[in-house]
Amino acid sequence: MTLFPLFQHTRRHPSAILLMVQLMGMLLYPFIESTRAGLVVFNVFGVVVLGFTVTMVRRTPGQTWFSATVALAIIALLVLETWFGMGILLPWSSALEALFYFHAAYSLISYMMEDYQATTDELFAAGATFTLIAWGFTHVFIVMQTLQPGTFAAAVNAADARTWSELNYLSFALLSSTGIGDVIPLTPHARAVASVEMFCGLIYLAGVVSRLIGLTMQARPGK
Repeated sequence: MTLFPLFQHTRRHPSAILLMVQLMGMLLYPFIESTRAGLVVFNVFGVVVLGFTVTMVRRTPGQTWFSATVALAIIALLVLETWFGMGILLPWSSALEALFYFHAAYSLISYMMEDYQATTDELFAAGATFTLIAWGFTHVFIVMQTLQPGTFAAAVNAADARTWSELNYLSFALLSSTGIGDVIPLTPHARAVASVEMFCGLIYLAGVVSRLIGLTMQARPGK
């Protein structure tokens, strides 16, 4: 009986569950990123939760098939990287994760734009989508760093490869246009991708979030 209300809430507001998992993940990630096994467990869990959420908000057979296929490929590559020491697969798994997160963000944006009502779940979806885009670019940065070491620098241990948390911080700073901080792109390709992310952040806030805010204001009593 205690699980039934939770299940009902999950079905009514799946985007809220996704947003909560993402925010908790960003806070927990620094504690486990030093152990590869912990990263794999976390990534697999994130992929499963994300696939579940996208399936609930966008019940389209084609999208479900695509998401499931990419998710299974990601899980397989992560397992091979960890338990078989095949680190050469890192750019492939990160590229697929970037594709997975961008596809999920596109699905949630379509979900928010398909009508002229701003529901509570769509407001949660706005936050979840922003995080998905940031995570997608984080994995793009990982691919670039793996293929071209020294792509990103930081004030601390500038010669070392940047961790997921550092690149995720850079991604959020770029997407929100709040600055870069101490993690900076060095190569022309990295700066080009960083510019694209800043552009995507501005378009998302101006086109999607502002639309939801406008619809919310129209739905207020007396309007």
